[in-house]
Formats: sequence, C-alpha cells, structure tokens
Amino acid sequence: MPLLTTGKPFIRDLEQAGALGVYAPLEGGYEGRYQRRLRATGYESMHISARGLGDVGTYLTGVHGVRPAHVGKKDIRTYYIPPMLDTHLAHLLPTSKGLVLWVIEGQVLSNQELAYLNELPTIEPRVKVIIELGGDRQFRWVKLADLLNS
Repeated sequence: MPLLTTGKPFIRDLEQAGALGVYAPLEGGYEGRYQRRLRATGYESMHISARGLGDVGTYLTGVHGVRPAHVGKKDIRTYYIPPMLDTHLAHLLPTSKGLVLWVIEGQVLSNQELAYLNELPTIEPRVKVIIELGGDRQFRWVKLADLLNS
C-alpha cells in the first residue's frame, strides 16, 4: 500500500455499493486517513460502536427507551431518546454529500444486523455505511452485500 493514498477507489466503491466492510491494521491510523478523505469529498461522519447497540433499526431510526442502571435507591425509569441517524440527518449542512455511519467493532454483529445495515443506504439514500469487521495486515474493504452472500 502506498504511503499517500488518494482514497478515490474507496470512495467510489462506497458510493456505488452504499455499505462496505473494512479490515484495518490493529495498530490504527489507516482508518483515520480514509475518514479524512471522506470529509474532504464532502461527507460528514457519525461514529458508533457495535457493542451494546441492541436493536440496530430502532436505535438508528426510531425513538427508543433507555434504562440507566438501577442501584436500589430510586424508581426504575425509562428515558426516551430520539433516533440517532435521523437527528444527524436533520442537521446536515446543505453542501454536504451525505452522512457516513462508521461502525467500529462490527465483528460482534449478527448476519441479520449486517443485512439491515446493508439495506440502510437504500432506505435513506443520503446515508453510507462502513463497518469495521476485524484486523488485517493492510487496510482493505469488501462490499457488504458480497460478504453477506458468501
């Protein structure tokens, strides 16, 4: 892999497929370079972790309830949080190309959750999805649809 990459094949594949699975070196740094390339081309990004995500569809596009830890001294309460993805989309700049949802630790997601994230760009065309699926010796990506079909 060259030291200075333009990221054009990565961005082109992301725009065509809508959802990519990436494998990055564990020492880090490479994903930050590609995130900068995405920002330079006009995308805004939202970073979330796949651990403890729960129902992916409800978390991203629906109002969902959250219960803080109960320590035995107060009543159990449920707080309702607005949809994360819709909130970010409502605040996009008019000059922005769209929103990139970057999911780290994506290896814990089930095939059903990966299939939903693969369909998300067809449901909302302004959203592109990138899921970190594990480590590798060099930064590489695969189309999420190809990964689900195999």
